[in-house]
Amino acid sequence: MTDNAADEKFIQETIQNYFDGMYHSDTSRLEKAFHPDAHLIGHYKGNLANIPLQAWLGMIKKTPAPAENGEEYDMKIVSMDITGSAASVKVEDLYTGLKFTDYLSLMKIDTQWVIVHKTFYHEPLPE
Repeated sequence: MTDNAADEKFIQETIQNYFDGMYHSDTSRLEKAFHPDAHLIGHYKGNLANIPLQAWLGMIKKTPAPAENGEEYDMKIVSMDITGSAASVKVEDLYTGLKFTDYLSLMKIDTQWVIVHKTFYHEPLPE
């Protein structure tokens, strides 16, 4: 396995922790996926949301898990770009009835790939 192939595998594992953490409202899985100083920014229901990781995890804890509400699991990697110890991954995910596109910036710190920044957008709600 080349270094790039190994990095892809470890990045996919990080993204799977992100997907599973979201789907099951499992903040321990999300904490494995994110760097502790990560930040999230994007438009949510028409307003700009600029959220430190710990505040976002608190919101996830309070939100009923999509898995428990019967929401289908609809999360996938759209694209991945790796340069050295930096990577960008575009994903699409369904979360609490909203279809999101996330741009996740990852860094390889020591031997672990973690999300350091998330920029997100969701499709407008039907009127």
